[in-house]
Amino acid sequence: MNYIFLDNGFEEIEAITTIDLLRRANIALTTVSVTGVESVLGAHNIAVKADKLFQNVDFADAEMLILPGGATNLYECKPLCNLLLQHNEQEKLIAAICAAPAVLGQLGILQGKQATCYPGFEHYLGESYVGGLVVESKNVITAKGPGLSSDFAFCIIEKLVGPEVADQVYDAAQY
Repeated sequence: MNYIFLDNGFEEIEAITTIDLLRRANIALTTVSVTGVESVLGAHNIAVKADKLFQNVDFADAEMLILPGGATNLYECKPLCNLLLQHNEQEKLIAAICAAPAVLGQLGILQGKQATCYPGFEHYLGESYVGGLVVESKNVITAKGPGLSSDFAFCIIEKLVGPEVADQVYDAAQY
């Protein structure tokens, strides 16, 4: 199973595009609210009903953890931070876009890896920051911002199920 985490203020285009394209690729993906309630309000006042609440999920089956940007409060969710650290220690897949790579940088997950992020958040990435649009480094995928939501999702699809499926979804989406 793969999980995408939603907190109030998340970037809707980054979360919804990723959810939509991964599900078109038949990738098992669960949306998880870290707010304690199912309805999560995005940065542009779009409410999304999460599939599950963080506290009700056993993440033992997690293949990839995905963080959309905008929700800069994700770093304040200590159970999520602990999950990310454990996931990284096991060299399992993590993806973050826009401001969310800052969470990974603050946790030390990007050490020895390359990454990108939204302009203004580079200092959280330290020596890991290399710029770029979508950067894949070891077990981590990062992307610069909202305009790269599809590219980010296609990179995740390719990583999880291969380039053939990514190409099929790419063609079907007329991208």
